[in-house]
Amino acid sequence: QVQLVESGGGLVQPGGSLRLSCAATGSVLSINTMGWYRQAPGKQRELVARATRGGSTDYADSAKGRFTISRDNAKNTVYLQMNSLKPEDTAVYYCNALVISSRVYDLWGQGTQVTVSS
Repeated sequence: QVQLVESGGGLVQPGGSLRLSCAATGSVLSINTMGWYRQAPGKQRELVARATRGGSTDYADSAKGRFTISRDNAKNTVYLQMNSLKPEDTAVYYCNALVISSRVYDLWGQGTQVTVSS
C-alpha cells in the first residue's frame, strides 16, 4: 500500500525554523508533483509550496522568501524548510503527492502540527 509519512512539526518561537519531511512508502514507481498545504483553525486548506519531479517550484505569497521546498527523488521524499516563522504560520501542515504505482494515487499525509508561539 502506498502512503505518505510526514515528520518534523512542533512548537517553535517566532523567528525560528522548522524542517518538515514527507516520504512516500510502498511500491512507488514515480512521483509527479509533491507539495505542502496547511490548514489553520477555521480556515480552508491552502497551498504553501509544491515542486515537480523536474524541479520547478511554486510558492504561496506568504511563503516566498521564507520557505524552501526541495525533493530527493531517489528517496521519494519532499522537504519544507521553514525559516523566520510567524504566529500566522501556525497550522496543520499536509503533504500531497501524485504517486504512480499500480495506478495513479493522489495521496495526502496524516498532517503534522506546526505551532509558532512565544
